[in-house]
Amino acid sequence: MTPEATAVEPHVREPSVAPGPAPVPAARGRREHPLARLRGELPMAARVALAAVGVVSLLACWLLASTLWSSGAFRVPTPLSTLRAGVELWTDGDLGHDLLASSRRVAVGYAISLAIGVVAGIGIGSFASLEAYGEAPIGLVRYVPATALTPLFLLWLGIDEAPKVALVVAGTVFYNVLMIADVARAVPRDMVTSAYTLGAGRWTVLRRVVFPHSWPGIVDVARVNLAGAWLMLVVAELLAANEGLAFQLTRAYRFRRVDTMFAILVVFAVIGVASDLFLRWLRNRTAPWARS
Repeated sequence: MTPEATAVEPHVREPSVAPGPAPVPAARGRREHPLARLRGELPMAARVALAAVGVVSLLACWLLASTLWSSGAFRVPTPLSTLRAGVELWTDGDLGHDLLASSRRVAVGYAISLAIGVVAGIGIGSFASLEAYGEAPIGLVRYVPATALTPLFLLWLGIDEAPKVALVVAGTVFYNVLMIADVARAVPRDMVTSAYTLGAGRWTVLRRVVFPHSWPGIVDVARVNLAGAWLMLVVAELLAANEGLAFQLTRAYRFRRVDTMFAILVVFAVIGVASDLFLRWLRNRTAPWARS
């Protein structure tokens, strides 16, 4: 054999490939449909179509329920009669005024709750001393039902706006604090260490590293707990109020206006969806790296 034939070929280095998310393999022997793929991505057109199908399915269930229970104690109004009741409430009633009153109470109370939650949550999630001091008592107090505080707030604060706003704060602030603390606790330690290595001080690290990294999670926490704010508001307005959406709901109950009650429930749903879409837009706008 010639020396050329026995020569060992030199090792050829494979080109490096940037690591990326490993695709989830399909089931062996079967071709997986894109809609049934685990953790798969969907194009925007498919998302919109599926969302439309979901809404139509909900309306179909509503129509079926209104057909099955068209009379009696469990009467369910049709979507058309609910729409008519909502239009009548808007034109002849005070729905706009009541909507503004309820929204103002939620906005003020939830803004206070979020401000406390961001400050206390980032502190507890960033400092072990504050975590040891505050997390246990907060976790204990949050198991007290906020609705049980309603008589106390009415006794201490009267029947004006203060007890309603206070109930919104009490019903959401502890969840905001603990959930935002978990978000701040998830900031990678390497980022904090690198900032210290570059000469940043403690408050600079909190302002320039911890808070920006936690911001998308803070907005998501706000989206989740906003429903609790509306729940607390309804409880407060049902007990002591002369205006607001829950007040209108009580009036409709007294006159057995089931279609008006459903119209108010639809208003609550629309407000919730609009608030969620706005907060999602805010997160994507201010934190494009966390876009979803």
